[in-house]
Amino acid sequence: MAEATCDIGLIGLAVMGQNLVLNMNDHGYKVAVFNRTVSKVDEFLNDEAKGTQVVGAHSVEEMCSLLKTPRRVMIMVKAGDVVDQTIEHVLPYLEKGDIIIDGGNSLFTDSNRRTKDLAAKGILFIGTGVSGGEEGARFGPSIMPGGNKEAWPHVKEIFQAIAAKVEDGTPCCDWVGQDGAGHYVKMVHNGIEYGDIQLICEAYQLMKDGLGMTADEFHDVFTEWNKGELDSYLIEISATIFAKKDEDGTPMLDKILDTAGQKGTGKWTAISALDLGQPVTLIGESVFARCLSALKDERVAASKVLNGPKKVLTISEKKEFIEDVRRALYCSKIVSYAQGYMLLRAVEKEQNWELNMGGIALMWRGGCIIRSAFLGDIKAAFDKNPKLQNLLLDNFFSDALNKYGWSWRKAIIHGIEIGVPLPAFSTALAFYDGYRTERLPANLLQAQRDFFGAHTYERVDKPRGEFFHTNWTGRGGRVSSSTYNA
Repeated sequence: MAEATCDIGLIGLAVMGQNLVLNMNDHGYKVAVFNRTVSKVDEFLNDEAKGTQVVGAHSVEEMCSLLKTPRRVMIMVKAGDVVDQTIEHVLPYLEKGDIIIDGGNSLFTDSNRRTKDLAAKGILFIGTGVSGGEEGARFGPSIMPGGNKEAWPHVKEIFQAIAAKVEDGTPCCDWVGQDGAGHYVKMVHNGIEYGDIQLICEAYQLMKDGLGMTADEFHDVFTEWNKGELDSYLIEISATIFAKKDEDGTPMLDKILDTAGQKGTGKWTAISALDLGQPVTLIGESVFARCLSALKDERVAASKVLNGPKKVLTISEKKEFIEDVRRALYCSKIVSYAQGYMLLRAVEKEQNWELNMGGIALMWRGGCIIRSAFLGDIKAAFDKNPKLQNLLLDNFFSDALNKYGWSWRKAIIHGIEIGVPLPAFSTALAFYDGYRTERLPANLLQAQRDFFGAHTYERVDKPRGEFFHTNWTGRGGRVSSSTYNA
């Protein structure tokens, strides 16, 4: 029997799994590894992990026998049934008090179920979001753990050691909450990532079509943007992308087909928003924008049939327009994060979780794809007021929106004038205008619903919670619908 000297075991040696193992090794932790395709274990040990203290196992049983107690087994496999199958393979070799960690992009409801099911068997479960891609996993990701809190003390040291650190050394990892809270926060992170990427792409197309800017000019603009309010990983890598040339010396970006892929977490965020009745419109539009991009052949055909304004270069004040676009991007980004936090507030209430909103901003401050200086401002807002209802109501963000509002509108207006699609910019502004409007036209909507379905309505001159029905035509009865949803 092999000696149990390993601190943690990891199953799944794809890119993220391998890099997390090497990260743990760098921080002095001895890791036992296993992969369903067993040959990959030996390949890893002979290549990327050569010279490390990583120990390879050729079966789940062998891997578990190498682990100190309580055993910590981290699973890095494709979300869904494969996670459940892997858990079933591991369970026979675990004892009460051992810990299973799912580090993939699992749906939070699956993590809710797994936490409860494994607790009934005496096993502690953690469902953790891990963000940062290949580089983050290797040198410091953002880690968002949730599940059975009894497990947290047993993994806290490892997770916080390998996580990214902010300027003062604070790790971008802390306990998120019970059951599927960790994976839910990671899901919202990914949804916001969809929104950030779409907003940047719209800014790019608006300046490309509106100003005729070259890739080198974009590189310079984005490099400059990254020095100010938009300082972030995605702006930084965009600047690098613009500078990359193909073998023939032309911009690499121009050679890439305009059809976007997705793995589903943005869709999950939009579905959850609908389930919770939260107007997370920007993430939804970002998902739909990817779906529209996939209709490449249809769009090519439509471009020959459907007319729109000519994309003439009408902007004379180039520098001023670039600044308008920058401000529009910043304002839209504020709305995107405000909507994401609205969703976190709603799920916290629905699931009876206790989420540390400022702590989540700190976890996203480094290591992850949406890391940015901007998240420090979000953390400051929640530090100032932990019960803050909406980020738009914090002075820092409301001042910025009030200051930049006209630039935001000018950028969108010009996009409309030259036929540039701006679904994320536009929905962000529409939400902002809706949120700041004291009286929306939903009174007419409710009258219509009551007219055709007797769905009832509330009155402005009566207390909230009292519902009324009008016989609009004189032919209807006094019976009203028994259900009402605000």
